[in-house]
Amino acid sequence: MTMKKSSASSRPAKLISVSAESIFSKPVSKAQKAVLTRIAKRQVAGDDSGIDYSDIPALTNEQLAQFRRAPKVLVAARIDQEVYDWLMQYGKGYSTRINGILRTVMEQAR
Repeated sequence: MTMKKSSASSRPAKLISVSAESIFSKPVSKAQKAVLTRIAKRQVAGDDSGIDYSDIPALTNEQLAQFRRAPKVLVAARIDQEVYDWLMQYGKGYSTRINGILRTVMEQAR
């Protein structure tokens, strides 16, 4: 009885350890650069003619109504100066940032 010889395609591939630094520091080839340049030009021009939307069904009015923002309530709150300074270091929109933080905490508590 002869043993069946394993084919090359069934052999497990050798694992290669790659770091993010090695991926980002690898130079882009001429072909890749050409593709990226073409995509960038289309984005700047706003040309989305190459995108096929035919398989995406149209949204109904009921579905569109679900995307409305929840009504906001104006609230005055006292917070520590240190917390305020931390929120402001990220620029304008600190009240939106506070709302996002509180929403995350609320959803985790549910």
